[in-house]
Amino acid sequence: MMNETKTASYAPVVIKLLQDALYEDDKVWKDLIANQSAVAEYFDRIGVKLVINEMDGFAYIYQPEESEDDPSISKLPRLVKRTPLSYEVTLLCVLLREMLEEFDIRATDSVKLFITNKDIKEKIEIFFKDRSNKVKLLKNFDSYINSVVNLGFLKITKEDPKDKDQNQYEVKRIIKAKINNEKLEEIKVKLQDITSQIAPSVN
Repeated sequence: MMNETKTASYAPVVIKLLQDALYEDDKVWKDLIANQSAVAEYFDRIGVKLVINEMDGFAYIYQPEESEDDPSISKLPRLVKRTPLSYEVTLLCVLLREMLEEFDIRATDSVKLFITNKDIKEKIEIFFKDRSNKVKLLKNFDSYINSVVNLGFLKITKEDPKDKDQNQYEVKRIIKAKINNEKLEEIKVKLQDITSQIAPSVN
């Protein structure tokens, strides 16, 4: 007779985290908080780290690049394949990160930042003063937005079938963890270098 292994009570939490970031409005959030030690230990065993931010209400996992204490980590296959982001998508992420920072400084009653497609477009258009570059930006704008949604930094909350500019998104707070202040400044420097290269020359 085969031995039956009982599924851990926190299994749904582990599966959710393997799929995406977990937020406090998710039904398994309480299970995560109640079993956070066991969940963290599970991920530690496979070389993955658990991060829980109870203040902002989200949790996620990440795979360290390398570890002096455990060199075997660098030999593990990547949990998620890394894909380089385009200039436009990277710029969008930076702008959204800054918008969330400004929103928090204003200290409104709401803890969630909602913005429209038009809001985002107006923010990013400023960086594309050359007409040909702006035309390309607007032509591919929807694909750039979809890329940021797939990254988990935006969540569509309202769609307007008649006017895409009125589509509404929530800026997910995990963007502050994935792009911390140090990373933000690093990205800004790289973007400035790229901007100077693509900017039209003036004779």
